Amino acid sequence: MSGLIGKKIGMTSIFDENGKNIPCTVIEAGPCVVTQVRTNEVDGYEALQLGFDDKAEKRASKAEVGHFKKAGVSPKKKIVEFQGFEGDFKLGDTITVEHFREGEFVDVTGTSKGKGFQGVVKRHGFGGVGQATHGQHNRLRAPGSIGAASYPARVFKGMRMAGRTGAERVTVENLKVLKVVPEKNLIVIKGCVPGHKNAYVIVQK
Repeated sequence: MSGLIGKKIGMTSIFDENGKNIPCTVIEAGPCVVTQVRTNEVDGYEALQLGFDDKAEKRASKAEVGHFKKAGVSPKKKIVEFQGFEGDFKLGDTITVEHFREGEFVDVTGTSKGKGFQGVVKRHGFGGVGQATHGQHNRLRAPGSIGAASYPARVFKGMRMAGRTGAERVTVENLKVLKVVPEKNLIVIKGCVPGHKNAYVIVQK
């Protein structure tokens, strides 16, 4: 799938032609620079490596500086490979937000917000004990029983328990592109996407 690297700006809402209020996310998508071209002859597959968001040269390793110098661009903070681009692209070419069209559907991949160590109610949606009386004593959000008896005498793998929550790679599919603003490199997408503000996301179509 072809696409672009972007940065989540935040959420807002817009009204459609019927007066309905639609929640949407604003993403700064591109401009992305082609930093490497994968070919069947050399790499065994075809893809484009895109770079996004400049970083200071002193923050880059010598290997990174040499890699970007070959493409004739400054070092980038985020690099992602995409397959499925149509057309002939060369090192140093720029791909802008005009790669997307209003009305089409995209998939957005990002890292979800980290929540830290959470209990079963927040992490898995457990209901808790659900009773305030009949001997219920400070067990309102407890996980309850986690196993059977002397058989199987163990806790099954995959048992939903408390633990580290969030900070995972998440893809939200089939989000509609509501608006493209080329002069500001912005794309407005219906619904929400994973990640905090200013988090990097990958928008694919």
